[in-house]
Amino acid sequence: MNELFGNTLGLKPSEIDHLRRTFRRRVPDDEIITLELARHLTEFSASTNRQVGVLLNRKGDVEDVVVGNAHRLDLPDIGRARAGQVRLRGLRLVHTHLRSEPLTRDDFTDLALLRLDCIAAVGVGTRGVPTVLHLAHLLPGNELGKLWSSETYNALSEAPNFGELIRALEAELSATAPAQRSVSSAERAVLLGVCFDGRRQAAHASLGELVELANTAGVEVVDTLLQVRPKPDPKYLIGRGKLEDINLRAMQQAASLLVVDSDLSPGQARHIGEATSLKVIDRTQLILDIFAQRAQSSDGKLQVELAQLQYMLPRLVRSDPSLSRLAGGIGGRGPGETRLEMDRRRVRQRIAFLTRRIEDLSDGRRVRRRRRERSDVPVISIVGYTNAGKSSLLNALTGAKVLVEDKLFATLDPTSRRLRIPPDRDVIICDTVGFIRELPTNLAHAFRATLEELGDASLLIHVADASDLEAMNQIAAVEEILESIGLGEIQRLLVWNKVDLVTPLHQALLLKAHAGIAISVNERRGLDALLSAASAALEAEKAAPRQVTDAPH
Repeated sequence: MNELFGNTLGLKPSEIDHLRRTFRRRVPDDEIITLELARHLTEFSASTNRQVGVLLNRKGDVEDVVVGNAHRLDLPDIGRARAGQVRLRGLRLVHTHLRSEPLTRDDFTDLALLRLDCIAAVGVGTRGVPTVLHLAHLLPGNELGKLWSSETYNALSEAPNFGELIRALEAELSATAPAQRSVSSAERAVLLGVCFDGRRQAAHASLGELVELANTAGVEVVDTLLQVRPKPDPKYLIGRGKLEDINLRAMQQAASLLVVDSDLSPGQARHIGEATSLKVIDRTQLILDIFAQRAQSSDGKLQVELAQLQYMLPRLVRSDPSLSRLAGGIGGRGPGETRLEMDRRRVRQRIAFLTRRIEDLSDGRRVRRRRRERSDVPVISIVGYTNAGKSSLLNALTGAKVLVEDKLFATLDPTSRRLRIPPDRDVIICDTVGFIRELPTNLAHAFRATLEELGDASLLIHVADASDLEAMNQIAAVEEILESIGLGEIQRLLVWNKVDLVTPLHQALLLKAHAGIAISVNERRGLDALLSAASAALEAEKAAPRQVTDAPH
């Protein structure tokens, strides 16, 4: 006997028999539903005050019968994950609406995510007579940004020919899909910003920065959303309604990735992924991926791998009891070390190994620093927000050929060059990894061996982007990071780069309000003034040397 799904509790035996007889019915190929089957369903809904629906295949056979409550149906598991981007599923849902109301948001969500052939709602009239028919189907090619087309028919006889409709839809879907796939080979992503403190402007700025991070990582951004809530949801971070919006937008834009501009707990990432059928990553994971792509030296690769493993360790949640082994001996029998425990142990062992290697690298850097100290050559380190122009400045001053791109974290590995500054003095000038707001803790910890180089600097040249509207927030973020790693006492020289992109009035206001030196690396403007100011700062440091303390590990 065929099984009934849904809200069958409390139904009479006669009503159960009424539903079971539904499986005997068949619908012709050219009809969405016959008048007899519609009357069969509406009579049940009128007597029980419950929605009822049937899933019909292309042959017109009834595959499932689903009973709901007065307002909605919960479909059985027919593969809740999205069915693909080209073909339809081969099933259509026809169900009843007790008040002849139009199709609901839940109906459209099921239509889009399950890629049903179509979805129809039959109105229930007096004495269980079928009334209007509401019909919706997907639109090929997402025409005009719409995902589906919805029509209302006053009688079932006015409905279109189902066979012709499906053949036309699948032909158009097959024709448009190859063109959509060939547009870009990059992974398509929806970006989600969150705001829990009411600071919408800051949230928008952070979301804009997330777009740049995604572009740097090689991800194609197809849509961005911002969710404002009084507090985060402990399970989904955001509301279920917004999750449905994300799901539909991702389906409409053929996206497979969701990037959240906030740190997700392992449980939140898992639950969001289950609810949306998307691959879910947070801001930290995106930055780690960028660092993994950009690291070139063996030092940088080790540090990035350490940060990735530290991030991944608490997120190992797979458990497979079938892989447990038994321990021998009296009192020792039972489940042994599970696969999950073995994975965690291996990750911890790898973390310990990488930590020792990085400590060895740190020791080597200390030896090189002591040699520099004996030679009495001062060190100048260039710091600043990512993409502010630090590497470009090093290239302009020393003729180095460090990679320069208009992307975040274009260079990760530190580079040092000897430079002669006025009046006639040699210094070592170092380019460092760029900073960013909410720099992942694991990343800062893994790169501590690199950041230790800053601890021996006599002067920090803080490069800021004069053309960025978020320049002051970026400066504050850099200062916060420098304080957190114990480098707040080193004297700093603020440099406003990219002044060629702002008006003279804007440049004058910046210098009046925040002092500093205005330069343009592209036009090689202001570099002599920068070197003179650096020389004066080093003379002041030599006259009143600071108390050197090791940066905390």
